Amino acid sequence: MTHPFEIELETVLPASPDEVWEAIATGPGIDSWFMGRNELDPREGGTAAMEIGGHREDALITAYEPGKRLATRTATAENGRFMAFEYLVEGREGAATVLRVVHSGLLGDDWEDEYDALRRGWPFHLHTLVEYLTHFRGRTGAPVFGVAAVPGRPAAELRGVLTGALALPSPPTTGTRVSARPAGLPPLDGEVVWADDERFAIRTGDGLYGFHHSAGLVLMFHHLFGPDTDGAEAAWQQWLTGVLA
Repeated sequence: MTHPFEIELETVLPASPDEVWEAIATGPGIDSWFMGRNELDPREGGTAAMEIGGHREDALITAYEPGKRLATRTATAENGRFMAFEYLVEGREGAATVLRVVHSGLLGDDWEDEYDALRRGWPFHLHTLVEYLTHFRGRTGAPVFGVAAVPGRPAAELRGVLTGALALPSPPTTGTRVSARPAGLPPLDGEVVWADDERFAIRTGDGLYGFHHSAGLVLMFHHLFGPDTDGAEAAWQQWLTGVLA
């Protein structure tokens, strides 16, 4: 049985409508703040694709009005599930732009948990977009994804392992300075810019680093803006596997 849902959010971004459009309606722009690796055919009827951890999902672009409106819809699955996204861009005085996001569709039998995860995740992603447009505007980020399944380990324990490995208090708090030397990786010198009971994020001079922890599972969504990102995903995956071993 399917269940309809709709999530609507609005945020003010410190960028022009054209800059916001570049961030939400191009593959490299989306890579710089959202999830996975993205491709977008810039036309109505084109395809918007996202690949995360070897899984690719395609969506049909149902509206494409440059600088104003982008809408996509995934195909309807056998059980009736689908996802639709709409982004509305509106310029404001003072070099700011309002972005309205509407995420809707039909969810499956476990819709309550899935809906709650979507509802809680969107504010984090939009905050990452604000961070990107504030501190890395005009630059293209290399996306880094990592995952570790650790059955039986509670979320609070996993958060403690992650924060301990990054020399952070547990739970972390926004504004905390970070000076970490993760094994096999470049130093992380920056600050915590997001912290809740499911995730925390660190901003440095050359990257945005997101850590998501739930019972039995840890995910990483990073966006790296430094000059040398080759091999970063494999290195972060190795680090994650090592600290959770």
